[in-house]
Amino acid sequence: MSDPDLLLKVEGAGNDFVLGTGAWSARITADPALVTRLCDRRRGIGGDGALALATEGPHRLRLTYRNRDGSPASFCANATRCAARVGVELLGCEPALVVNTGWVPVPARVDGASVALELPPPPVEPRPLVAPLGPTPRPAWYLTVGVPHLVVAVDDPDALDLRTVAPPLRHHPDLAPDGANVSFVRLEADGVLEIRTWERGVEGETLACGSGLVAAALVTLAQVGRRAVDCRPRSGDLLRVEALGQPPTCPSRLTGPARIVARLEPHPDLVGE
Repeated sequence: MSDPDLLLKVEGAGNDFVLGTGAWSARITADPALVTRLCDRRRGIGGDGALALATEGPHRLRLTYRNRDGSPASFCANATRCAARVGVELLGCEPALVVNTGWVPVPARVDGASVALELPPPPVEPRPLVAPLGPTPRPAWYLTVGVPHLVVAVDDPDALDLRTVAPPLRHHPDLAPDGANVSFVRLEADGVLEIRTWERGVEGETLACGSGLVAAALVTLAQVGRRAVDCRPRSGDLLRVEALGQPPTCPSRLTGPARIVARLEPHPDLVGE
């Protein structure tokens, strides 16, 4: 049986997406211009990216991800968590399943609105860098969790104007040619990791970046000698990152909320039918 033709708005901890199955999945995969129209926050539906989802049996999904600008990306953790929930609730998949991403097959477990992913280790140790951030350069670490990330330790993430400070770091010459997502982090006195992230392809701040949370958490856990931390992105939701080994180069588990917001019936004016 083929997947139904569904177009949905979904979000994971404030990281929001347009998700298509069936014929919509095929269109999102094939048409980057459609993705940019769908994700436009004033003239379209709005989203940080678009997801093309297809079942490959009761325990497996295939996910193709495009950024808001239509460019492909190999992985988005919050998108993968949202895809897993849609697969279970609307496509007949089992709660324990695997999502085939452009990076690796990712095991997922869906428990209502809470979705956990188990991720492989970063391929290499984080590489230290110095981030030019105002008059005092800040320590930073470059690592890959499906996509490249630069994690920058700061005194107060809320005090930063990301539109000013993030783009030069996103295009840091030491990270050429592709650059990286940039996350600004601080470990609070209560043990919660505060984080704000500027994302490639979105070219702006998102309310949450799942792979950025994992990257920041692995670096932080290695420094403080812990194996788990609760993370609070800009959305205010709490997500938990667990090191399944000795951080930072170990497998990890990311658990947090994934929500189905609405079923969509876009007008031909938007989608070009």
